[in-house]
Amino acid sequence: MNIDQLHLEIKDANLSYMLLARQMIQDDKEAAIFRLGISQEMAELIAGLSSAQLLKMAASNMLLCRFRFDEKLLLNMITDYNKDRMMSQAHTTILMTGQPLEALAA
Repeated sequence: MNIDQLHLEIKDANLSYMLLARQMIQDDKEAAIFRLGISQEMAELIAGLSSAQLLKMAASNMLLCRFRFDEKLLLNMITDYNKDRMMSQAHTTILMTGQPLEALAA
């Protein structure tokens, strides 16, 4: 994959992520804050973006979403299919609620 193709893939992923995030926030703000791992302030900013602003953000060559499973334990709990899947997901959710929300530095 060349660099131009990579940038196009990133832009597509960004647009999909931003559209999904905005829809989630509009449908259920509190659930979206938890699922996206963002602050209340960030949720309000995303919800208030115009379509033009959202497209400009998506056009960035940096991926806007990030991999949230920094701990091996959480990653293993999500990917371990040998155990009771429902219990594993519930336990992972409980552990994720204890993690701090992401905040952007101004």
